[in-house]
Amino acid sequence: MEIIYQSHIDRELESLVERIYPPRVCIDNDSCRDCTVLKVDSANKHGILLEMVQVLTDLHLVISKSFISSDGGWFMDVFHVTDQFGNKLIDESLLLYIQQALCASREKQANSCNGSEENTTLEMTATNGPGLLSEISAVLVDLGCNVTSATAWTHNNRAACVMYVEDASTSGPITDPIRLGHVQQHLDSVVEAHEGKWERTHVRVTTVGAGRSHTERRLHQLMYGDRDYERCEDHKKKGCDGTHVSIGRCEEKEYWVVNVRSRDRPKLLFDTLCVLTDMHYVVFHAAITSNASIADQEYFVRHKESSTLHRENEKQKLTLCLIAAIERRVSHGLRIDICTENRVGLLWDVTRVFRENGLSVSRVEIGTRGQIAEGSFYVMDSSGEEVNPNIVELVKQEAGGCIVAVHECPYRIPKTRAIHQDKPSHRFSLASLLWSQLERLSVSFSSITSKHDSFLTPQL
Repeated sequence: MEIIYQSHIDRELESLVERIYPPRVCIDNDSCRDCTVLKVDSANKHGILLEMVQVLTDLHLVISKSFISSDGGWFMDVFHVTDQFGNKLIDESLLLYIQQALCASREKQANSCNGSEENTTLEMTATNGPGLLSEISAVLVDLGCNVTSATAWTHNNRAACVMYVEDASTSGPITDPIRLGHVQQHLDSVVEAHEGKWERTHVRVTTVGAGRSHTERRLHQLMYGDRDYERCEDHKKKGCDGTHVSIGRCEEKEYWVVNVRSRDRPKLLFDTLCVLTDMHYVVFHAAITSNASIADQEYFVRHKESSTLHRENEKQKLTLCLIAAIERRVSHGLRIDICTENRVGLLWDVTRVFRENGLSVSRVEIGTRGQIAEGSFYVMDSSGEEVNPNIVELVKQEAGGCIVAVHECPYRIPKTRAIHQDKPSHRFSLASLLWSQLERLSVSFSSITSKHDSFLTPQL
């Protein structure tokens, strides 16, 4: 099942609303001692919350708290953010970029995320197995394709990958439909050869214009379409501590209350919102906090089909999908960061070393910056033993560059528990905190100082 979402809203009407009520962004470095507070106020539209979180996570900012309200036609949000090192954001060029990006329309944001007008994109889902990525890379080299970036996740014995490739001879997109079909046919053969008892595969090679879906969101969509969440049921039955999901009912406002507690990590909020958005849940209010490496997320949602969650199987599905979204990005094994001169076949050379040494790749993020290729590989021994440290030197020889860093990922697969409840829980709820923050938020927007106004005037 392939998921491609397109807006059904009249674009001219939406653009008119945005012009009449343009977003207002206040960046406050004074009210909080240890973080920068971003306050956003705009006309509401479908997907706006995910868009804004996507902007912040793409800048590798850490969101420690967020308070959200989008009931009715207006959207208000507060983000407490720091950089990766826990510092406030003080660089004026970064602050101005954030303000511009949060105010930009979806079309402008999408165009800014793609470096060229056209991209040849490879999307794949299949059974995970040692050597799969290496064989795909080998086929692409044989067919005269160069990988410019690749992101791959594995979860519940399934693998999903999004690659951007170009013609190695022209350094441009592959536009010939016959050649695209030839590439896809060869890749289909590789994936089918690796397929085990699961019979689901998805391979698509296409050339698309700028504005393609955000890569990591697309990976969520691919794995959701591949139903990787189904095996999360096995974790839930164990009843162990880890990721907790509960779904209750707010009868007064006819909301469903979704509570998620898990280990905190970068991009956790983005991953959760991808699931809610792609499953057509509308977030009306939310409160997100993290404390001592534990994150609590509370969402007040309704489905576009209001009766959906009255069915127990839909509540079960939402629970498992949230657990899967949190687990997908969890890294396992030895992480090897590389930085080297980009060349045709680089990905093949590195992954071939892993395959020949009995290692499986659990996650990949690699891209190019000018003539430099840099990224990370997470590898595990197929037999469950620790990865031989000599592998680092072999990768260095094949990559022809430097190994930036090597990290042992201590984080193990979180065991999960899902809790269903038709009545609201009587434990402490973030809702009370949310309402007080929203009241303060409405006052804060009306008191933006002239100093902030002059500095944060959009310059698009």
